[in-house]
Amino acid sequence: MSDRRAPHPQIPLFDRPQPDRVERVPAPARPPPVPEAPRSVRPEPEPEGPRVYTVAQVARGITRTLERTFARPVLVQGEATGVRSASSGHVYFALKDAEAEATLDAVIYRSSLTPRMRAVIKDGALLRVRGVPSFWAPRGRIQLVADRAELAGRGAILEALERLKEKLAAEGLFEEGRKRALPSDPRVVGVITSRAGAVIHDICKVAFRRGGARVLLAPAAVQGQGAASSIVRALEMLTRVPEVDVVIIARGGGSQDDLLAFSDEALVRAVAACPVPVVSAVGHQTDVPLVDFAADRRAATPSQAAELVVPDRAGRRRMLDERTRAMRRAMELVLSRSRARAHGLASELGDPRISINHAQQLLDELGASLAAYPRGLERRRRDLMETHARLVAAHPRQRLQRDRARVVALQTRLVDVTRPALAARRETVAELAGSLVDATRPALAARRGAVAELAGRLDAMSPLKVLSRGYAIVTRGDGAAVRAASEVSRGDALTVRVGRGSFEAEVTRVDAGDGADAPPPEGEP
Repeated sequence: MSDRRAPHPQIPLFDRPQPDRVERVPAPARPPPVPEAPRSVRPEPEPEGPRVYTVAQVARGITRTLERTFARPVLVQGEATGVRSASSGHVYFALKDAEAEATLDAVIYRSSLTPRMRAVIKDGALLRVRGVPSFWAPRGRIQLVADRAELAGRGAILEALERLKEKLAAEGLFEEGRKRALPSDPRVVGVITSRAGAVIHDICKVAFRRGGARVLLAPAAVQGQGAASSIVRALEMLTRVPEVDVVIIARGGGSQDDLLAFSDEALVRAVAACPVPVVSAVGHQTDVPLVDFAADRRAATPSQAAELVVPDRAGRRRMLDERTRAMRRAMELVLSRSRARAHGLASELGDPRISINHAQQLLDELGASLAAYPRGLERRRRDLMETHARLVAAHPRQRLQRDRARVVALQTRLVDVTRPALAARRETVAELAGSLVDATRPALAARRGAVAELAGRLDAMSPLKVLSRGYAIVTRGDGAAVRAASEVSRGDALTVRVGRGSFEAEVTRVDAGDGADAPPPEGEP
């Protein structure tokens, strides 16, 4: 069977032998023929009895029978019990038929499970399971190896509605931002409901009580097969009427099955795409149909929908009268205050004729001033020109130019005046300088001779002068001058200064001046 799922390797189901390989219990072996004796002996009859099968043979027979009977996957419906998820990821459970008191074990392997299947397989859930019945020989148990499980009955309907709701919500059909406000004073109210029910009468009664709005009925089936398409056609008909400003889709309650038409996908999309606002008045509080989410407003009953759509004109008239009276009172109060203010201002102003006379007098004075204005303007223009001339004359640049000219003239005069006096002074200075040189020349020669004599005497007394005649100055290492031979010893290092330069010397022999040499240092001959 190509569409049958292979059994899980951890759970051996059964062995499937080929039909031509079914083993049979061998018949008892016949005894070998006995040679005829001189007396004729007849053989014993073969023992007869029921056929004996092994357990494996019976198991293979059951498997073969199941394969022939259920050659394709079957749908089994029952209540799930004993739901258990194994660590391997497989789900084991049993399907129970309460009426027939029958139970069938079932397994769905991990490779076939989906998140939605895991969510619906719960204890007590009515399931519809697709699978292949098989016999598990090691346990001697028949079980359904399934690859699909879904809710059956009402659970399947609710699951389908929930999936549709999620789909439409993901498309944005239920968003609050797309919902429109109801018209404040609709011209015509379109109503989609049954022609024979009490719903249309309730809506018309409320509309008449609240002001007599026009109601246009588009009859449609609101229950049973074809109800959803009937409502869609009625909605399309109303949208082709230009005077229709709002539509009410109404039904007088009912069971959940009766309301399934109001959750049809085509109807929900038609309501969401309707060009005029739609009010849903299905009249069910517990289970909300999907059309309620797509409609612009939702009402609990058809009467409430009519109250939402049709304005209460009597109430509005009363409210308008109250507001008119309030406005009249406010206006009277404002007028009274304005009159009092006007009287107060009039008393403050006094007789207006006096004010007019004063204003006329002021106007005459201003006219006279205006007539004299050109003469004053001409006079002020001349004053301005004179002031400008004085300012130009007193400008720092003009004054600076005049001062510079005066300085140049004064410099010229000063040079002319001082030039003769300066020449006479220069001549006098030259004469005085010549007289001073003549007067100081003899004294200066005498002073120079005295200085030369003193310099000669000083040079004669200088030690360096003696050195130039071949004498020398001898000093020890500490700089002290050597005045006698007894102040040095052999081996002393001395500095000898002559007329031109100096040199180092070492004492090799000392003559004290008494004719005897000083003893040599120790260690020398």
